Amino acid sequence: MKLAAILLASLTCASTASAQYFSQGWQPGESAPEETPAPTPEAVAPNAPPRARGLPSNPFDLTKILEAAPVASLFGKFGVNITKQLEEARLKTLNMWDSRILLITDDNYDEVIVNEKLLPEEEEKRAWFIVITAQTGQQSGMSKLLDDQWDEAFNITQNLKDIPYVKWGRIDYFNVTYLTTKWNIWQAPYVMVIQNRGQDLYFFQATNTKLNAEFLRDFLKQETWKNSVAWKTPLSPGGDYEKYMHYYAFAMTKAYNLFVVLPRWLVMILSGVVASLVMKLMHRNPAAEVSMTREEERQLKSKERREAAAAAAAKEKEGTEEKEEAKTSGATPSKGKAKSRKGGKK
Repeated sequence: MKLAAILLASLTCASTASAQYFSQGWQPGESAPEETPAPTPEAVAPNAPPRARGLPSNPFDLTKILEAAPVASLFGKFGVNITKQLEEARLKTLNMWDSRILLITDDNYDEVIVNEKLLPEEEEKRAWFIVITAQTGQQSGMSKLLDDQWDEAFNITQNLKDIPYVKWGRIDYFNVTYLTTKWNIWQAPYVMVIQNRGQDLYFFQATNTKLNAEFLRDFLKQETWKNSVAWKTPLSPGGDYEKYMHYYAFAMTKAYNLFVVLPRWLVMILSGVVASLVMKLMHRNPAAEVSMTREEERQLKSKERREAAAAAAAKEKEGTEEKEEAKTSGATPSKGKAKSRKGGKK
């Protein structure tokens, strides 16, 4: 049956095929057959460019969620063009800084710095001069001042071209989570130098540097940063525990992306629940004061009653003895009184 079905299907396909595949050939007296032009292949769209290397696309990206059609339609009912608002915010962020200075993110760090294509003579001297500021997330005067001086120092360097082996970059603290967590950076602004494809990291707090363009240029040109020690600990790049920092930073990134999506009121409720649990754990009874069973409580109370009864009996006995001593001393006169009576008789 299976073979018959296959044969039937083959005959059906053959009957529906184009007749040009079964031409009877040229017959005498007929005009010369014309060649049938080969069918032109349809144009095929070129392959899409490969995605840049780095962290995978985040499904909880707040921008993508807000730009989704249902969410945009919901905002539209309230008279808010969320797509336009996001585009204006995006343009404002891009126009905030010099576009010639590369913006380093969690997604492009490996491709741009770690896997940078370098010639052998460039490999040894390549250094990335990175500024980490928080101007997009808060009104930080220090971040704005450093950003302005950074751009000015970059412009001077571009005009003079006297530090060719240094590349300039910028990290937006509030839009980069994985890198800052992995590097243990919990505040901004910061200045850092990256060498050896991200294996050697030098960190400098902006409060410890003179925030002017000339100082930043001298800092690079004279290689003053080499007087400091690179971050070399078990948690740093190449350390024995670097993988744990990677997992921690990855988890923090996922948690941050999730909390950004959650409503603020829900975050407050969850934080309150967590705080309550922590307080209970901190103020719980120690292990030695574990609650006793009913039998142990009964035995303890019985022991306390016996001790109390024994103490009361001992106290009562002591009081009785004192009374008897008092009576005895009252019945027997003292020697002094007896002598005085004898003297009176004389």
